[in-house]
Amino acid sequence: MKLHFQSSPNITVATNTFINVPVVLKYEDTPLIEVIKEHGIGFTTQIPIYHSDGTYLAKVKGNRVYPTEAGRKANIEIRDTPGKFICSLENKVMFELSHGVGEAFKAVAELYAPDGYFVKCSDAPKPELFDLTGNAIKVGGVTMIGNVFQNLSVGIWLRKDGSCAIGVR
Repeated sequence: MKLHFQSSPNITVATNTFINVPVVLKYEDTPLIEVIKEHGIGFTTQIPIYHSDGTYLAKVKGNRVYPTEAGRKANIEIRDTPGKFICSLENKVMFELSHGVGEAFKAVAELYAPDGYFVKCSDAPKPELFDLTGNAIKVGGVTMIGNVFQNLSVGIWLRKDGSCAIGVR
């Protein structure tokens, strides 16, 4: 008999590392970046992609993008190019998933919450709850650079009233 131990992956968001944190980013009751255990492959990430009107368009699981039924009805386009998946709607890129070496991948997206709020953005129109620019996470007046969050239930928990909890056990 062999025992295999596999730990949760380290997730880095704008120089901030989340270790053994199953939900890295949550908006109200909806996980927006989470770590899941997938039978046969171990741990991976899962990210829902919503339209600004709240329509659930696609799910990113690991290094693959899967359209939902609503996404297919909205004519979401998922292109599998060498080393990258590109997800777009109405000729606007919503999500890019680049494959790295081995299991590594990098995601770039405009994330909306189910009720239409922008959760991650670089130059989004208001209302803006969460900003990810360059090497920092900015939540309200707090800028987080190079932090390590470990053994938590939720890394960053945002609420539509503008409040935020960081490092929830």
